[in-house]
Amino acid sequence: MLFGKKHDTAGSAGETPGRHWVVHRIGRLLGMNYRARDPEIEARNNLPILSGLQRWQSRRLARSYDDLLQAPDSRAATRFFLSDLYGDHDVSLRDREMERVMPMMQRILPPAMLMIAADAIELAVLSHALDLRVAEQLALKGIDEAGIDVRSYAAAYRAAGHRRLRQRQIRRIESVGLALGDAVNQPWIARLLKLARGPARLAGLHELHRFLERGFDSFGQLHDVPAFMSRLCGNERLVSEQLFAGRADPFGFGRDAIV
Repeated sequence: MLFGKKHDTAGSAGETPGRHWVVHRIGRLLGMNYRARDPEIEARNNLPILSGLQRWQSRRLARSYDDLLQAPDSRAATRFFLSDLYGDHDVSLRDREMERVMPMMQRILPPAMLMIAADAIELAVLSHALDLRVAEQLALKGIDEAGIDVRSYAAAYRAAGHRRLRQRQIRRIESVGLALGDAVNQPWIARLLKLARGPARLAGLHELHRFLERGFDSFGQLHDVPAFMSRLCGNERLVSEQLFAGRADPFGFGRDAIV
């Protein structure tokens, strides 16, 4: 089981976890992420179709949210969503940094940003684990990157299953986005992030700090964070439902669209 019943979650609404709890959660998630991506532990990482699948999904996302990429206020946040949160962005350097300097993280970064980092790592674990399952289904059908289209992707997505994990994946996207929206409304977090830039670099947390700053800066440009997240997550929930239901045009591109 990818995630047990004792979820790595923050608790009830309004609850603020302590720094030690969050750092401990990050440590568990980093271990899970390492195991999910290690080709010696998880052989499906060796599937040639995996990287092609991830590129196809990135193109699909860019097409689904092209209007948000064109709008000045949502362009940066959409790029952050597509690359850092939900796309094929390589997070290995960020995670290796965090693994090396876990004890120092709680002294350098504010708890709110640590929680965002933890949720982002969980999202990375979920996304990669689900990608492995879809890639396996494509490989079983003998499909290479050139052969991925809406129909073959939809069939592999359904065969991979894990509907509840798909729902959880979208909830994690939502939690990261809304938390970033809350953070940009608290000026003290911006000041702390800026002050932490030098110490983070010296401590070996440069990539993590850049990730948090990219998220903070991009969501700071949005006029309405809840509306933005509602659009993204609402659409992704609809897409997931239509894929599982076997709809002919789950993305709304047309039945024979080339992605």
